[in-house]
Amino acid sequence: MTAVVIGDALIDEIRGASGVRELVGGAALNVAVGLRRLGVETTLIAMVGVDEAGEHIREYLRDHDVRLIESAAPLGSSRAVVTRSPAGEPQYAFNDAARGRSIRYGDAAREAISTADVVAISCFPFDRSDEVDALVDALRDARIALDPNPRSGMMSDVAEFVRGFELLAARAALVKVGADDATLLYDGDLDALRDRLRRLGAGAVLATAGADGAVLETDAGVFRAPIATLPGPVTDTVGAGDATLASVAAALSHGEPKTDAEWQQLLDDAMLIAAATCRAEGGLLRTPESLHEAERGVFGS
Repeated sequence: MTAVVIGDALIDEIRGASGVRELVGGAALNVAVGLRRLGVETTLIAMVGVDEAGEHIREYLRDHDVRLIESAAPLGSSRAVVTRSPAGEPQYAFNDAARGRSIRYGDAAREAISTADVVAISCFPFDRSDEVDALVDALRDARIALDPNPRSGMMSDVAEFVRGFELLAARAALVKVGADDATLLYDGDLDALRDRLRRLGAGAVLATAGADGAVLETDAGVFRAPIATLPGPVTDTVGAGDATLASVAAALSHGEPKTDAEWQQLLDDAMLIAAATCRAEGGLLRTPESLHEAERGVFGS
């Protein structure tokens, strides 16, 4: 099975009481590495700079056996400064490269997309019509798993972001949205957003609501799952959404589920993987079986 992931790759500069640390990150990068950890041969298409940060990103992807097809980054590699709110939630401030990120699709990218079993898209600049038009042209008839993953510090126009996102959602095999997405892009009603995306034409919609679990709506019916229970405390929720998208994209790379039981299994597996990812620091996807590898890959290369 093969997958392509399109979106962001960056350095997370994490600032806290203990000082400053730098981790390789980005939603799309996390999804790509997660897919590879789930056994899917994966290519990441992203903008990466010719600089020290870019070399860390490339080395990290090599370490995890993810192929990179990179677009030029005239302002250097993207960077996010990460702090915590008083409630403990991550807050992001992005550099000019991240806010102006751009992806182009040469022959290698188009070949990878055309032969992939699934194409996952996350944290894409949907508020730029030129970027959306280029993406649509490159995708052709690919099977798409889509996560808008908006970041307020990277968007210039919410209405335009919604327009670009919905253009892709209407043809996606699966769209994943969360409570934060519903709040940032719409009126905060996650159930209404799920219904809207289905009416637009999305083949399936996975709506995640943190501690309230998840709902997966498909032509076969509506499936529900609570958050999964695993041993150990929740350490870090960063990367849980990326792990969820990687899990469902990995399942779709084998073809669309054909029975109610297969759809429910797709959802249950995604919730387990999200729960495992939350039990280790960083955005690296974990499975319940891999939790003993707690330090591997967390800090990048």
